[in-house]
Formats: sequence, C-alpha cells, structure tokens
Amino acid sequence: MEAMNADICVIVPTIREYECMRAYFDNARAHGFDLDRLFVLLVTEDFCDTEGMASMLDDEGVSGAVFDGTAREEWYDEHDVSEYSHLVPAASHAQTSFGLLYMWAHSEFDYGVFIDDDTLPHDEWDFFGRHMANLARTDEVESVSSDERWVNVLYQNADEHGLYPRGYPYSAMDETVETGTRELRDVVASQGLWTNVPDLDAVRILMDGDLEGQAQTRTDFEDFDGDFVAEPGQYLTVCSMNLAFEREVVPAFYQLPMDDNEWEVGRFDDIWSGVFLKRAADVLGKDVVTGYPLCEHNKAARPTFDDLNNEVPGLELNEHLWEVVDAVGGDADSYAGVFEAMADALADGDWSEYRNGGFFNYVGEHMRDWLDCLAALDAPRAAAPADD
Repeated sequence: MEAMNADICVIVPTIREYECMRAYFDNARAHGFDLDRLFVLLVTEDFCDTEGMASMLDDEGVSGAVFDGTAREEWYDEHDVSEYSHLVPAASHAQTSFGLLYMWAHSEFDYGVFIDDDTLPHDEWDFFGRHMANLARTDEVESVSSDERWVNVLYQNADEHGLYPRGYPYSAMDETVETGTRELRDVVASQGLWTNVPDLDAVRILMDGDLEGQAQTRTDFEDFDGDFVAEPGQYLTVCSMNLAFEREVVPAFYQLPMDDNEWEVGRFDDIWSGVFLKRAADVLGKDVVTGYPLCEHNKAARPTFDDLNNEVPGLELNEHLWEVVDAVGGDADSYAGVFEAMADALADGDWSEYRNGGFFNYVGEHMRDWLDCLAALDAPRAAAPADD
C-alpha cells in the first residue's frame, strides 16, 4: 500500500516473526494513534515469505513495502546508487541501514522507528505516541553520568540484578553513578528499554548461566523507573529493537557493516552507531532520551556460543571505539560534519595494536561511502530522454 499521509517510517528487519507487527498496530488502535502516519518497511531476504508479509500489511490496512535482497538491488538501480549496495550486508541485522536510505530518499518521512521482530508492545504505553511525545519533550528528566564516562541503561535497578547491556565496555564496569535533573534540549532519539529477556552480550549471558542465548536473569516493570538522559560527554548503549529518531540524525546513524566481513565481526551494528549518534548529539547540543515505552523482548533460544563467536572478534575494538570518536568532530556544525570527522579518524588511523584493528579502517571507509550515498540520493537525477 502507498503512503498517503505517513510521516513515520517504521523499519523492521525480519526473517521470521513479522506477524509481531499486528500487536503494534493493535496497540496504536487501542490508544488512538493514527495508523495513517505509519509507513512500515519490512526488510527481509529472498528466502523469506515476502508475499505473506505484504498480505499482513494489506490485512491490517497499513501502508508499507517489503524489500528482500532482490528488491533492494532493484531499488539501488532505480536510484542510481548501486555502487553503494555494499553498505547494507546481506542476512544481517545491519540491513536496517537500507531503511535509513529509503527514509532519506523520501522527504515526507520526518521520523523513523526501529522495531525488532522478537518484540511486542506493552498495553501500558501508546507505543508510537510515547516515542513521538519523547521526541517533542522539553521538560526536566533525570540526568545520569559516571566516573567511567559510560551510563549503564539498566542502572535504575542494577544493585539488584547486576546486569550490563550488550556493548557496554568491560573496562567501564563498577562505575560510580551520579544522577541529577535537567531540562531536555532538542531530543532527536527516543530509546525504549525491554522487559523479559535483557539485551546482553554472550559473555554476560554465559556469566548469567544461560546456554541458550537468552538470560537466566529477566527484567520486569520494577526494574525501570522512568526516562533519563546521559549527560554530554557520557556514552551509553543504543539498541535498535525499540527506538525512534528524527530524520536529521540519519547522516550520523549508519548501522555498521557487520557479519559479512573478513574479520567476522558481528553484533555491534546498532551499538557503534549509537556511539556515533551520541557524539554527534553532544557536539550539536541535542539529547537522546532513554526509558519508556518498554517493549517485551522475546528473544528466541539459540546457542550462546554462536553469539559469542560473532562477538569475540569485535570485543577489543568495542573497548576503544568511543575513545577514538570522542576526540574528533568537536568543531563540526552538522551531523554529516561530525560523522565525516569520525569516519576519517577510523579510516586513516593505524590500529595495528588491536587484534582485528583493520576492521576500524574498513568501518571508516564505509562511513565515508555512507555520506556519499546520502549525497547521491539528494542529487537530482537526470530525466529520461523524451520519445521522438
């Protein structure tokens, strides 16, 4: 279905549980949120049930589109950006980047929302409405910082559960947390957190005694106590399973090229893009709000050691990425400007001291290509010659 009045592009990477979106549409109806505002982009693969996905959207009366690998290649051709198709790895969660390119090519979308297909909304919140309200907020919220310059997004009940989320540097653990309150600046991203299965990395899942890729320790409503922001100069993990953002951040929000690379680095696409986004937001005087709406995360069981094999090649790099980007881009005046400075630092650096350090150079080159691709999508395309 075509989008008539849609201003929100909902990006869902899926190869299995696309039917979860029915629950999100039901939530919107129950809370009076206008579904006409949504355009749902299901990003999938050629081996998946694309007809079933399209039928689901039609049944629900929601505008949207389904893009498998073949359809993505056709889209690149139609928009004269085939030379940048390598930016979106196949069969990877990082295919969410295709959704960002699609958003950028369609100026009617003012907002984006990422939803993972193993989540469900909670009835307690108007899922889409709360995210949109967060992006418009100017009130006071709790502000958080630590002596390690990292904020554990699960800090509110960490004394009880002891959890750190996927992507949180091991060297920043056992931090001293300070909280206060302050007025929000221009909010450009709204990160909702998760009940049931917390978003942990494989090492922490193993430490929690779980061999099925989930966690023995689960989160519930009492583990969360409202919204907060990490103070400027502080970093936090950004997980894309429940996230809304404004269009303006797209140049600095590339979901990085994981899985299909010679170093076999995986599972850091949204984590590292969140580091880039937070740095850009700090430089430009913007805010990232974290907290509500919560979603229910029903991660499917899978061998924890599979995730471990994907994560180990990038664990050392994850300890240092934030230090690299924190040192550059401070004088930039745009998202693209900050992102270009970060890209240059990574692409041109000598990272031979790190195992798999060449992946930083690889990421930096892809970041440069990301900006070039967005510029190409902005450029007017030549009109087809008229028939004689």
